Amino acid sequence: MLGQITVVELAQRLATEADTLQLIDVREPEEWAIAHLPHFTPLPLSAFPQWSPQICQLFDPDRETLVLCHHGVRSAQMGHWLIQQGFRNVKNIVGGIDAYAAVVDPTLPRY
Repeated sequence: MLGQITVVELAQRLATEADTLQLIDVREPEEWAIAHLPHFTPLPLSAFPQWSPQICQLFDPDRETLVLCHHGVRSAQMGHWLIQQGFRNVKNIVGGIDAYAAVVDPTLPRY
């Protein structure tokens, strides 16, 4: 089952344990260029055919994995797919980077 994490919880976890988390951003390169968070690996969904065959080599299915997009819809889709690939601890970041900018870091550009 896909878990969830709020942007406030994300900010707390990034401040204390970013190096223990696997962080994936599924937004497109033009979205990434506008705003992104440190420690996240960009895996744009438009490039799915390129990176999807290696997902279990790129990331450890046993480690906690948090997935980000603009509002939380694409990241939820990615989270469900990761679970189908054998990932055991996946969480969708509710509200995405837009909520992060609105609630946690107002200096982050919104689009």
